Amino acid sequence: MPQKPDILDARIVAKSRLFTVEQMQLRFSNGTERTYERLVSSGSGYGAVMVVALKDARTALLIEEYCGGTQEYELSLPKGLVEPGEDVLDAANRELMEEAGFGARQLELLGKLSLSPGYMSQSISVVLARDLYEKRLPGDEPEPIRVDSVDLYDLSGLMSRPGFSEGRALAALYLVRDLLEQRGELSR
Repeated sequence: MPQKPDILDARIVAKSRLFTVEQMQLRFSNGTERTYERLVSSGSGYGAVMVVALKDARTALLIEEYCGGTQEYELSLPKGLVEPGEDVLDAANRELMEEAGFGARQLELLGKLSLSPGYMSQSISVVLARDLYEKRLPGDEPEPIRVDSVDLYDLSGLMSRPGFSEGRALAALYLVRDLLEQRGELSR
């Protein structure tokens, strides 16, 4: 495994409500020095979750909400920050209730995904939710969220749907489909 570079200096160069930009001076093992910048989360510090909630053996719930980054309504999976005192599974169930109007009796942590590890420190925990029941909790969304769904065997079709571009959601859906196939719980 390569040796991590030495951090010669690190300082905050910009900050907003959501993001902190940190600039780092690094020296690599071969003596090369470089300046890197990265986005450091200014959020809760407890992490984030993304939920693949299955309505049935092969149908996952999607939500559609306004996204400031693209300035569009986008389809994705229920997701949000882990609150103080919550574990990842509790946060996943809460976000599912707030955003999709369902709770889950069965929750399983599958792993973590990052978006752009070259310049972002954030990661998101992927949780599989099954055995759903209707339950809505009030959330922090400014308007009602539309709930949709996708067949796990139509993920390429999902890519052609207007308003779907969330790479982490697509990766999580493929992960769940492959995992369930490997376990013998899903087949075409």
